[in-house]
Amino acid sequence: MSKQVLLEIKNLVTEFRTEKETVKAINGISFTLSCGETIGIVGESGSGKSVTALSIMRLIASSNGKISGGEILYHSKNKGVKDIIKLSQKEMSSIRGKEMAMVFQEPMTSLNPVYTCGNQVMESILLHHHVSKKEAKEMTINLFIEVQFADPLTIFNHYPHQLSGGQKQRVMIAMAMAGNPRVLIADEPTTALDVTVQATILELMLKLQREYDMGILFVAHDLGVIAELADKVLVMYKGEIVEHGSVLDVFSNPKHPYTKGLLACRPPLDKRISLLPTVSHFMKFDAKGLAVIGQQSVGEVTDSYIISSEDRAKAHKVLYGKAPILQIKNLKTYFPINNGIFGQKTDFVKAIDDVSFDVYPGETLGLVGESGCGKTTLGRTILRLIRPTAGEIIFDGKNICEFSEKEMLALRRDIQIIFQDPYSSLNPRKIIGQAIMEPMQVHGIGLGDKERKEMVIDILNSVNLEESHFYRYPHEFSGGQRQRICIARALALRPKFIICDEPVSALDVSVQAQVLNLLNELKRKFEFTYIFISHDLSVVKFMSDRMIVMNKGKIEEHGDPDSIYNNPQTEYTKKLINAIPKGRLEDIKAAINKKLMLK
Repeated sequence: MSKQVLLEIKNLVTEFRTEKETVKAINGISFTLSCGETIGIVGESGSGKSVTALSIMRLIASSNGKISGGEILYHSKNKGVKDIIKLSQKEMSSIRGKEMAMVFQEPMTSLNPVYTCGNQVMESILLHHHVSKKEAKEMTINLFIEVQFADPLTIFNHYPHQLSGGQKQRVMIAMAMAGNPRVLIADEPTTALDVTVQATILELMLKLQREYDMGILFVAHDLGVIAELADKVLVMYKGEIVEHGSVLDVFSNPKHPYTKGLLACRPPLDKRISLLPTVSHFMKFDAKGLAVIGQQSVGEVTDSYIISSEDRAKAHKVLYGKAPILQIKNLKTYFPINNGIFGQKTDFVKAIDDVSFDVYPGETLGLVGESGCGKTTLGRTILRLIRPTAGEIIFDGKNICEFSEKEMLALRRDIQIIFQDPYSSLNPRKIIGQAIMEPMQVHGIGLGDKERKEMVIDILNSVNLEESHFYRYPHEFSGGQRQRICIARALALRPKFIICDEPVSALDVSVQAQVLNLLNELKRKFEFTYIFISHDLSVVKFMSDRMIVMNKGKIEEHGDPDSIYNNPQTEYTKKLINAIPKGRLEDIKAAINKKLMLK
């Protein structure tokens, strides 16, 4: 028996006007969503997937954008079929939030910081239901229970800044569910979350779908996430659907080279490779547009970069035959909690709790764990951006815990950091050439600004940016380009040691692959040593010679990444591994069978 159709998208066209031209962000796409069905829309930034979601919700900014063609037919439960494009704002308001709801990528920007989470969900309930404030509060508490908050009353009274990323996203899901919607659109709802939190959110959405028989449109850039969630997949490229079908069909036999590229660029867990394939391995561009090259499968391309265990063992014998460049001895970083009657320090958060390890010249040491495990605090403590409570940080034979501020300033030439969010770490009022030159001026690198400019242009070229980019501002770049700029800024001081703090967690998987390949290429070229921090064990496994798993400020286990992945020693590490969206055919089949059993 076929399911009731909820949405029919027919030849949809959405345009945006710029100063120079009109761009078709969506160019004639068509698909259908039914009750109880999940459709995954996947593609890189700029592919049109988020614009598709916003078009369906009629949230396209009218100042420079418009839906210029096609139909968005919504099959209402009681009011027949309506073309959303033709509805008035009043009619659309009666559908948006009640019958069709949306969960956005970044909950912090979607939640109002001056109102409690409970009041914000209550507001949505009062808007769509004829109930009293007391009833609305009860309904909100029940929604918080439904999205699996252990203490819903505490969450009700908390403000957004008091919650973790995963908790804020659950509040957003509760708000979306407040109107009992028939269609739920989720636009990259798990992109910046830990893999374990991501797994929880995905499971929650499937649970709610089963209970309410909703149709879900799930937008993502990661085919691994889509694999175990969706029934059907739409692959979007430059505003068009280039491939569509069931999850199993698309993953087992991808037809379009772009789909192959998206599948290949996720770090594999079952093999060790030297280079992540990207979309460019399957597609190339010429003067006439897009030209498809080669008929190689994902496996054939990936297998061409396999590193043998023998070659890796030889490289490690040389690597670990050297003296360590960094030694961490019994390091502790505690943050006081002032909860005494007179504000005295009565307790501490032990962010780093007696941690010891060595890092060798030319090594990439991976730090992995959930948010709050202490990995970022450890990186910043090593840099002396946070003062340690106890222990030693020995860099090049010297204990830098004893260094003065002047000595630390000189040392910062040798130790640099690449932050998670490149946009917030760049000054929006400075062209990027100046942003890269500034630390060179502070440390006296180059004989003058003319020479420094030439050096900066060389550095930009080394991270695959152009000379013309020197004169542009941060807002004029994509996320991947901004991260390349931050890498260029770190390179400018010619450091020995770089701490990469979640440098790819907010990037598309295809851009992520490019940045990871670039970091490895630069490491070989300039003989860097890295500490690579991430919550994604698959990324850390690809990048690292050794890996440390952290939990609650302590080291859970450490050693060879392949050994840890194949034979984890602790339940915590097993949980991290199990939460990785692997996208393997056996996992997809298991997910399909699980859905059929639950139905």
